[in-house]
Amino acid sequence: MKVILSSQDVWDIVDKGYTKPVDEETLSSNEKEVLLKTRKKDQQVLTLIHQCLDDSMFEKEILQNSLQEVDKVKKIKLQTLRADFEVLKMKESESIWDFYSRLMAFVNQLRRYKEEVDDVCVVEKILPHEDKMKKRKEESLEQLLKTQASFKGFEGEKIYKGNGQWRGRGGRERGRSYTNHFNNKDKGHQSFRGRGHGQ
Repeated sequence: MKVILSSQDVWDIVDKGYTKPVDEETLSSNEKEVLLKTRKKDQQVLTLIHQCLDDSMFEKEILQNSLQEVDKVKKIKLQTLRADFEVLKMKESESIWDFYSRLMAFVNQLRRYKEEVDDVCVVEKILPHEDKMKKRKEESLEQLLKTQASFKGFEGEKIYKGNGQWRGRGGRERGRSYTNHFNNKDKGHQSFRGRGHGQ
């Protein structure tokens, strides 16, 4: 590169550079002319450098820029995941296993982005909800026991409500008197009439 720039008489600009004046209006006409020539040489150097560069030389820079964009996206995603993880709570209708699955999905996503998530932190997220589930189970069990107790009381009332009367197929007339008359065959008297033949 030095050879190409030296052949064009612009290497001294690259090697030494030039100082930009603070106020151009205070310069004399000769100083303005020298400044103009120096700027032209500077632009000429940039043109030669661009002509010598190939597109493949910019690939690394393009890749680096795109990786920086990917890093920004990852940082934003990680911040969002952290915030969602912090406010993660179990829904009212959700089972403990569904909540645990949702919690572990967040943990796995955080770990995918190289975020350290301690097991202690995961357990701390689950414990308050597990206590709620235990309370719910205890309340459900109490309600079930109350229901069973009231059902047993209802069955007891049902048993004693019959007052010892037997209810079978035939209805009310078949009771103790029917069996007594039926078993009284030796007297020759039956109160049983039959079904219409030979009254």
